[in-house]
Amino acid sequence: MDLTLTPELAAFREEVRAFLAAHAEDYAGGAAREPLAWQRLLIEQGYAARTVPREYGGYGAAPDILKGRIIAEAFIAAGAPRGIANQGVSMLVPTLLEVGSEAQKRRWIGPTLRGEVVWCQGYSEPDAGSDLASLKTSAIEDGDDFVISGSKLWTSTAHLAQMMFALIRTEPQAPRHEGISYVLIPMDTPGIEVRPLKTMTGQAEFNEVFFTEVRVPKDQVVGGRGRGWFVANTTLKHERGMLGDPNATEARLNALIELMKTETVDGQRIVDHPVFRDRLMQLQARVFAMKFNGLRTLTDETAGLARLVVKLQGCELNHQLAALAIDALGELGVLYQDGPHLRAKGRWQWNYMFDLGLIIGGGTAQIQKNIIAERGLGLPREPSPAKA
Repeated sequence: MDLTLTPELAAFREEVRAFLAAHAEDYAGGAAREPLAWQRLLIEQGYAARTVPREYGGYGAAPDILKGRIIAEAFIAAGAPRGIANQGVSMLVPTLLEVGSEAQKRRWIGPTLRGEVVWCQGYSEPDAGSDLASLKTSAIEDGDDFVISGSKLWTSTAHLAQMMFALIRTEPQAPRHEGISYVLIPMDTPGIEVRPLKTMTGQAEFNEVFFTEVRVPKDQVVGGRGRGWFVANTTLKHERGMLGDPNATEARLNALIELMKTETVDGQRIVDHPVFRDRLMQLQARVFAMKFNGLRTLTDETAGLARLVVKLQGCELNHQLAALAIDALGELGVLYQDGPHLRAKGRWQWNYMFDLGLIIGGGTAQIQKNIIAERGLGLPREPSPAKA
């Protein structure tokens, strides 16, 4: 691939930088002051939803790897937020673009991109987390509707969401991987109950969701009845890319470096302390390795193994970056929630605890290592327990 920075690309880079400079008052600390207005502005400029067709609410540009990379690097350098990244924008939208019906694309992609509709993901169940195909939440047919009963667990943002994309067993006689459908469910449907689950952050990011005879039209199935396992894996691919996004990790590294340049001990900057500096350089080297691995996946369609390591590496690195920030803050690192000496509104402490959960969520580190070993390296499958 020709990586020459042509006059057109150089002009595009200056255009992005000028936009960020002109709108510097619209963001601070890596976050937008008005997230929905910022998202709409980014879509209008083509810096978010860039390749999503205009008829579905995106910018409609042709895919261009170099321009995409220029946008990412300019936003990282400016410390600017890339717009909304959540289960709807980052996971459902690309899934609908791949396998959704025309009606589903036109109904849901635009409002989701603009942040007007918040989604949650109904996958995990009390006895079906890592073994997702064991799910028991099921539906019976009644005319043009499915009537759903069961429960979901560890459902992020269910208490805030207007919609859920969920895996439901609709074909009880079929083999377990073939009897599942991927269904879009309004969260205000009668029969749905959401119970928050407080985590060690002190907040309730997760929930239990109970379904008692919840009626959903059959046309809300994505990708065809009984094909939910295939559709779910399409979504999981995008979830792993979101959770291990190397651009987000690089932005966090830059924030950490800035913190270590600002904070001092006995008049000495933390970044000049040899022990902390050594830890920072080790993490910086791993972040850069992850960045270049991510670039390889953009240009090499055969880089299957490179894609498989993204989620595992990204989540663990994010957690370790937050850990170094807390250590660098010394006694201030144990502060949380509120206080005059709290730094960055306690974001490092919150990230440290929440990211530990992300190492488990979306496929645990152990599951990721099995996938890398078996699908990426071709090693023998993990032995299954003998049947009694």
